[in-house]
Amino acid sequence: RCGAGRAGVGPQLGLRLRPERASFWSVFKVLHHPTLGSAPTCDGLGVFLLSPQKSGFLELYSWQRQRKAKQEFCLHDGPPYANGDPHVGHALNKILKDITNRFHMMRGYKVHYVPGWDCHGLPIELKALSEIKGAENLSPVEIRQKAKEFAERAIEKQKAAFIRWGIMADWANCYCTFDPKYEANQLRVFHKMYDKGFIYQDYKPVFWSPSAKTALAEAELEYNEQHVSRSVYMKFPLLKSPPKLASVIDGSSPTSVLVWTTQPWTVPANQAVCYMPDAEYSVVKCATTGEHLILAANRVESTAAVLDTQFEVISTCKGEDLADGSCAHPTIPGRVSPLLPANHVTMAKGTGLVHTAPAHGMEDYSVASHHQLPTECLVDERGHFTEAAGPELKNKNVLEEGNEAVIKMLQAAGSLLKEEKYVHSYPYDWRTKKPMIIRASKQWFVNTANVKATAQEVLKKVKIIPTSAVSRMLEMLDRRTFWCISRQRCWGVPIPVFYQKDTGESLINSETITDIIKIVEQQGTDAWWTLPIEQLLSKEAVAKAGGHDVLDYVKGQDVLDIWFDSGTSWAHVLEGTEQRADVYLEGKDQLGGWFQSSLLTSVATRKKAPYKTLIVHGFTLGEKGEKMSKSIGNVVDPDVVINGGDDHTKDPPYGADVLRWWVAESNVFTEVLIGPVVLNAARDDINKLRNTLRFMLGNMAGFNPETDSIPPSEMYIVDQYMLHLLQDYGSKVTEAYKQYDYSKVVRLLQAFCSRNLSNFYFSIIKDRLYCEEEKDPKRRSCQTVLAEALDVVVRSFAPILPHLAEEVFQHLPYKKDSEGVFRTGWINASSGWKKPGIEEAIEGACAMRDSFLGSISGKNPLEYEVIIVIEPGLLFELMEALQAEESSRVSQLNEIMMASQTTLLSEIPKETPADANIVTGNFLINLEGGDIREESSYKVIALPTAKAKCPRCRRYTADSSSTPCPRCLKVIAGKGST
Repeated sequence: RCGAGRAGVGPQLGLRLRPERASFWSVFKVLHHPTLGSAPTCDGLGVFLLSPQKSGFLELYSWQRQRKAKQEFCLHDGPPYANGDPHVGHALNKILKDITNRFHMMRGYKVHYVPGWDCHGLPIELKALSEIKGAENLSPVEIRQKAKEFAERAIEKQKAAFIRWGIMADWANCYCTFDPKYEANQLRVFHKMYDKGFIYQDYKPVFWSPSAKTALAEAELEYNEQHVSRSVYMKFPLLKSPPKLASVIDGSSPTSVLVWTTQPWTVPANQAVCYMPDAEYSVVKCATTGEHLILAANRVESTAAVLDTQFEVISTCKGEDLADGSCAHPTIPGRVSPLLPANHVTMAKGTGLVHTAPAHGMEDYSVASHHQLPTECLVDERGHFTEAAGPELKNKNVLEEGNEAVIKMLQAAGSLLKEEKYVHSYPYDWRTKKPMIIRASKQWFVNTANVKATAQEVLKKVKIIPTSAVSRMLEMLDRRTFWCISRQRCWGVPIPVFYQKDTGESLINSETITDIIKIVEQQGTDAWWTLPIEQLLSKEAVAKAGGHDVLDYVKGQDVLDIWFDSGTSWAHVLEGTEQRADVYLEGKDQLGGWFQSSLLTSVATRKKAPYKTLIVHGFTLGEKGEKMSKSIGNVVDPDVVINGGDDHTKDPPYGADVLRWWVAESNVFTEVLIGPVVLNAARDDINKLRNTLRFMLGNMAGFNPETDSIPPSEMYIVDQYMLHLLQDYGSKVTEAYKQYDYSKVVRLLQAFCSRNLSNFYFSIIKDRLYCEEEKDPKRRSCQTVLAEALDVVVRSFAPILPHLAEEVFQHLPYKKDSEGVFRTGWINASSGWKKPGIEEAIEGACAMRDSFLGSISGKNPLEYEVIIVIEPGLLFELMEALQAEESSRVSQLNEIMMASQTTLLSEIPKETPADANIVTGNFLINLEGGDIREESSYKVIALPTAKAKCPRCRRYTADSSSTPCPRCLKVIAGKGST
């Protein structure tokens, strides 16, 4: 039924006419339609093969930066990590950004978009070293060189893919976090934050990766929901009874506090046992051993069941009644562990009493700080026990044999009541995929507690899409009290600090940092490792700090967290005094990553966010909603999507525009599915669109809008109606783009092309297009609409399908020297096209046509004459505007009805055959915003026509099947039609 599918307009847009259409094409040629141009370089499936030079895409970014523009639009590119091949996650992100940029550019904005790469960090370092034998013997400078070379190779590979996807940018001028000027700007932000007191050094527990031998920030963790720990129930013998329980605990039976932990290896570092002051606790007697135990009242039954015994409750008290009691350490003779109140104690699991090791827990450290307890770390950077842990534990891996050794020590001491496997969520290093530990060490921190309140207030003024992401980011900020920014590696930007050799005291101030920034800007951060300390640290700075000799100091060996690297990108990339981007657009993982580190560094130094709008998209998954995995075999390679795999029957080449269509049509604010079914559907959608474009483009031959256009006032009413719909479509599409709702753009496009153009307009104007004389005003009228529709439709999808849009514009017969779609602006739908009242006439006629077509059960409507009977009134008057005479074979109403002839009457004719099929219907006219409402009934009578089929126009309007109808005879004679 679709008009585009039957148009047969020749080899436009690379789609060849199928053999079964050959007869139609021969008829089409008989109509003297001009021969269309040769096919563009395209495989017919939407795979764009025009050269970058012909498309002009490579120069487009520079062109728009040089033009005069009313306003600038800045989308700041969050740097992808330079450690691997481009993947579909990159495609989703970069294409979304490009759609956004192209839309704003077409609307006249000067787009500022500088692609970048995050180039430092452990993953790059590890991958680079994995390619080298004897990597452990390399110097820091050699490691840095290998890592940089690896990152540069990854950048070139990713850049080539981004260009192939049609991403508009100045690819010769990108930013990389290892650029000296970038590193210098990063250190300037560090300097400002240090001067304002936001950066400090401290000894406290941090997330530590034994596999990477470095501290990590929370944003660098991922959680394994199926991690198995060896949990233990153990007892701490009571040394000093809490005074308020003296009458209950008389010393006749041994009493212990009952503790549960999932990390037995931390027991040697225990300094206290914590309780919840407001909770209730019970003193119970164990039926098995007769000893007394203390635990939370609401954990008595469940704990007894786990230990396979029974507890008799002797007494119940408030947690605060445990104050001033103390216990004996279960494995270290002579060590006392006091009972202390703490609000972090929970009753959901365990016994309600928490073993507290300040060196291995964030809350534990807070308790220790408040009560001046030692924070002794017995674990080294490899995750092994140190010598201070004792000969039984020294050099043992705390997560493996060290854990086992501690459990045996508890057993030997008679403190172990039960050991069992416990499955729970546990932090892993997101790079090495191995378990983390919490370990106290000397690190550099950002005091986010002092900046997060301002950050949260600032964030409330930022537009965040979708709005559901707002609360999540605010919650993440609220939980973050500090940010560990030091890393114990060499591939990164060094923390510009010096240490006194003997005391370990740090030397860092404005003078030392300023000197380092100057050196880094000229030579890059390699200078920290290559230059002697005398060239990095001045005598004046040492003297000012109270030191005597530069050689009394050594350079620090820590580098900055890569989230600090990328989080300061605004200071390097964004222009002007504001240094704010209109949009940051990244995946939802960046709510705790780049979005947050950018916000914290900007607020700490300038008290404002570096962005006005945050757009947060989901992750890519297999088309069944499963995570992509090589073992499952559902990994989608964007290069294979575009160019095809080794076997094209299995992995066909879809082209870049199919990849882009997939991004645009997806609901990117949730998880985004991709796979063969999804890609095939996207290809089919584009092919349908191409067919629509072929019809319009093919019928532009011999038409020049500048000389041949018909003014709207002189058009057929249905043509005016299409302009009305076109204006409405343009407005809705523009608004959807403004809201970054590209899936709505696709839905609007598909609905307009399918319902309004192909199924409706194309089907009714074919007779005018193919059978009227070439320059007849009636034909020019619909050609004018087709030209406007083609222009509006192509511009509307150009940001999404730039290759197809440019291809269409390069084959417009009346724009031989066109600048292309992207250099000529956005949709220009005239407000004068909007004529609300016109809808009633056309929609009323369409309602009658539907009744007519329904009455003939799918038969050819051209074989029928139709009689429409309407009572005198507003509906009749509207139909008279479409057909002034009583009966007509060429009226506007008959064109819509698609019949051989249409007769418009106010009452049923007396000579109506008795067996005539009469269909009755009603149509409600609603004009002037409801001020004019009138419901009219109508009758539609379909009668077989007595006329013969015209050999030229194929309509049943001829007196003989061997002679053209009167209209066609006049056209052939060159006299036009009436």
